[in-house]
Amino acid sequence: MKQSKKLILLFCLSLGSMSVQADDSPSVTIKRLTLESANKVAMGAINACRKQGIQVSATVVDRDGQVQVVIRDTLAPSVSVKISRMKAYTAANFTADTSAMVSRAGTAIGRIEGLVMAAGGNIIQVGGVTYGAVGVSGAPSGKTDEACAKAGINAVVEDLEMAD
Repeated sequence: MKQSKKLILLFCLSLGSMSVQADDSPSVTIKRLTLESANKVAMGAINACRKQGIQVSATVVDRDGQVQVVIRDTLAPSVSVKISRMKAYTAANFTADTSAMVSRAGTAIGRIEGLVMAAGGNIIQVGGVTYGAVGVSGAPSGKTDEACAKAGINAVVEDLEMAD
């Protein structure tokens, strides 16, 4: 009995002497794009498509898929707003470019309402940090949507790298 009491006392004392390490923090720090950076991504995508004579919509979402910026060019089809949002949302929630998910479009997960597994949704990830995603819609092909989305991301890469 005395032996078990000693063991319990030693155990309790050892718990009190344990230090909490940084990895055990009760909170996390999440980096987000500022409004200015999100707007720069969207306008970078719009301008890349304009250079090709194409008018599109671009939506930038945070890492949870919540909309930060939506821009629809003057003559972009109205449906492109919804599609660009869904592409950005899908990319953010899967932390992957939507062009990499095209083969999953016909699967059960690909048929979930609100997801679009077609090219044009790209993750905004710099230096291993995921900031969100951009979705572009309205070009004649998903490949063009994707190229414009990547151009938008490239508009902020240097700023984000310098910030770290």
